[in-house]
Amino acid sequence: MIYSLDKLNEMAEGDEEFINSVIAVFLDEVPTDLELLEQAVEKKDYPNIYQLAHKIKPNVDLLGMEQTRANALEIETLGKTQGNGAQIEKLFPLLQKDIHQVVSELKKDFDL
Repeated sequence: MIYSLDKLNEMAEGDEEFINSVIAVFLDEVPTDLELLEQAVEKKDYPNIYQLAHKIKPNVDLLGMEQTRANALEIETLGKTQGNGAQIEKLFPLLQKDIHQVVSELKKDFDL
């Protein structure tokens, strides 16, 4: 399991509905954002790379995905300047793999 609900459980203070809501939003938004990020990486659209990585980062952070958060942060930082395409292209598959894995795990773990 590459995610942890510790941070989310602490915020929720036992509110299962809140936890389920956050998971639902993650499953609804993050795959779409990841797809848009992939398109931005392919086009070397740095402003969108920055914006989408920035948007993904807090979502993976909430699920305790530290390495994934670090990759999103690095992609976000690299997206601030032109010419970092090779580094972004190296990091993006790692981010993509982790997010696809956690989406599968969440759907299985929460029977969605």
